[in-house]
Amino acid sequence: MLEQGNFLFRSPFLLCVFFWSFLFPVAVSHIPLGSKLFVEENNLWVSPGGGFAIGFVNRSDQPYQYSLGIRFNSKSIPVPKQTVVWVAGADVTVGNKSYFQLCQNGELVLVDSLRGVTVWTTNTSELAVVSALLRDDGNLVLLNRNQEVVWQSFDNPSDTLLPGQNLLVHKTLRAASRNSVSSYYSLNMNASGQLQLKWESDVIYWSSYWSRGNPSSSNLSAVLTPGGVLQLVDQNQKPAWSVFGEDHNDSVNFRLLKLDIDGNLRMYSWVEATASWRSVWQAVENQCNVFATCGEHGICVFNASGSPECQCPFKTRSSPNSKCFALNCESNYSMDTYEHTFLYGIYPPNESITITSLQQCKELCKQDPACTAATFTNDGTAQCRMKTSPYFSGHQNPSLSSISFVKKCSDPIAVNPHVLGSSTAQSPVNRSHGLCISCLIGAASGTFVLFVIVQLGIGYFIYRKRSQILRKAALTFTNWNSKGLMMLPFTEIKDITGNFKHQIGPGMYRGELPNHQPVAVKDLVNAIEERRFRAVVSRIGSIHHKNLVKLDGYCCELGHRYLVYEFVKNGSVDKYIEDDELSRRLTWKRRVDICVTVARAICYLHTGCREFISHGNLKCSNVILDKNYEPKVSEFGLGTVHPEASYGGEKDVEDFGNMMLILITGRPEIKDAWEWTYEEWIQGRHPEVVVDKRLDGGVDLKELERLLRIAFWCLQTNEHIRPSMGEVVKVLEGTLTVDPPPPPFSHRLSEGESPESGSKPPSPTEP
Repeated sequence: MLEQGNFLFRSPFLLCVFFWSFLFPVAVSHIPLGSKLFVEENNLWVSPGGGFAIGFVNRSDQPYQYSLGIRFNSKSIPVPKQTVVWVAGADVTVGNKSYFQLCQNGELVLVDSLRGVTVWTTNTSELAVVSALLRDDGNLVLLNRNQEVVWQSFDNPSDTLLPGQNLLVHKTLRAASRNSVSSYYSLNMNASGQLQLKWESDVIYWSSYWSRGNPSSSNLSAVLTPGGVLQLVDQNQKPAWSVFGEDHNDSVNFRLLKLDIDGNLRMYSWVEATASWRSVWQAVENQCNVFATCGEHGICVFNASGSPECQCPFKTRSSPNSKCFALNCESNYSMDTYEHTFLYGIYPPNESITITSLQQCKELCKQDPACTAATFTNDGTAQCRMKTSPYFSGHQNPSLSSISFVKKCSDPIAVNPHVLGSSTAQSPVNRSHGLCISCLIGAASGTFVLFVIVQLGIGYFIYRKRSQILRKAALTFTNWNSKGLMMLPFTEIKDITGNFKHQIGPGMYRGELPNHQPVAVKDLVNAIEERRFRAVVSRIGSIHHKNLVKLDGYCCELGHRYLVYEFVKNGSVDKYIEDDELSRRLTWKRRVDICVTVARAICYLHTGCREFISHGNLKCSNVILDKNYEPKVSEFGLGTVHPEASYGGEKDVEDFGNMMLILITGRPEIKDAWEWTYEEWIQGRHPEVVVDKRLDGGVDLKELERLLRIAFWCLQTNEHIRPSMGEVVKVLEGTLTVDPPPPPFSHRLSEGESPESGSKPPSPTEP
């Protein structure tokens, strides 16, 4: 994993780049509107000079999944070495029926035909685009009538910078998501104008330090020069900081700067003599100093040949694939000592630091049930760094003075099975003294026992009070992860919910934080695997939209899986549909607004996030109304916590169609009811008869017609002819029109007709 210089060729896109040797490149000066690239046709758009090409590439780690990328195309570079330098949508992949198109409205779109969704777009429909061009420097640009660039791939980098490409202060390079660790690595520029390599968003393991004044970061950008120099330059192209490749100013035809999957930033040059890419500079000289470079599989050490590799000196299992974690002991603990070793937690990447001695550090970890490992350092101040996460890594080097302790299970101490049965002979009672010695002993013993019980009771009362105060303090100063989410133990979940006293829905409880902020706590299935749960929480915790319920925190402890959401006052829509009195509060206008707003929120999940997010379980109970009856969508993205789940956009579209009909008719989701609704509407009778009878008028018949049309298009049995959520939004907003849909129910297809042969939705047109 750690062999230097090979990560360029272990990219997920390069192992199968041989597929491109059979493609049919087409060199064009300008790419006209309407042009398409298909996965199945293996066609390419090639730059005028032939140095770069754009097309689909098969990812070897994901069979039948393709990405759209720009790669080197020069004949002087063998096909296996023609590395990918840009990918549309970073980690977005599509199926083998998909295509990439420059639409007539001027947008570049990547469409996954199997899911029926647009997974990536340039959002340039308002910029008067007339053509596209893949330039000879590898930059894909969109041009208007004046041949001005209105969008370019250079402004949206993935993991690579090409010569002449600028990395601005708000842009990021992110390593390819080859595994669960590398996807967290990123390169960006901070507010002080320094380049920083980060793991997640809070662990910085390399920075570009320079001491030349303090120019505004907004005036700085990072650029790789054709001569092999990485520079920070100001608006006048004057360097503020520079690093040089080993071959800078040599005659090199191709260079690039890449954030590799091992978390290191490297500059590569193409060497004609050896027909290979050579690393001529890397940001972190010692690969072991890259945070989490070994992931979950151990610590970084140097082998006999001086190369870094991952080892697990404290692994107790024989399987080479087992994770290098501390064990979950059910017996007594012992502490193994590792000299010249520095350990750190990964999930989460934080630890508690105590100023103490070496021996006390070991004992503190041993006595704390939550502690999994500890590292003692003394660089002028003796510090004990205790880790409570079982996920930790680190590095080992003879030059390190730190000493680490790892908790391991030891055999339980045997209890002596022999009970002391000897008894002393009782002395005869001397009755001549008139005193009952045994009575005095019994009275004294009883008094002592009573005293002890009273003291224990007082002590227990004080302990409970103190524990409550400490728990409240812990809630106030709780841990936060890099996404700004609270990380709560199960005891705190019980505290904020009052031991799950106030249930407000299936598996949903109302709670209150110490600052009196109300929250909603969702109890998930406890069988969810921890790594998968944390990955999903990290993904949905970074999503922010005014019509999506905000995730505030989570609990991932042993078998407990909880999500902590913002509390939305007026409850879920299904409560209003089911209650005759409450349903009157949902006027026709409010119901239409709910449909439009929810459609926008789901469309944002599908196309507005960095990667496609499926809700997976959209229904009225997951649409919550705030104090102004503005809807918010809850529990989105949770389908992916189950490894067997495969939710695409088509399921969200179908669920949205069902939700629309429930809002229109006021009926529960019953197929026969939907068939009756369709027949009443499509046969030209009075369409208002399908509307909820509890509404007090105010129904706009044009709006009703529009809602019914798009609802039944969403419910088509043939999922391939369902609209995308982007089209749904435009129809609901009235900017696009569609024809009446065919019957959406499978048993209404004519005998022998397959769903694939059914009607196709007309292309939406401007009204």
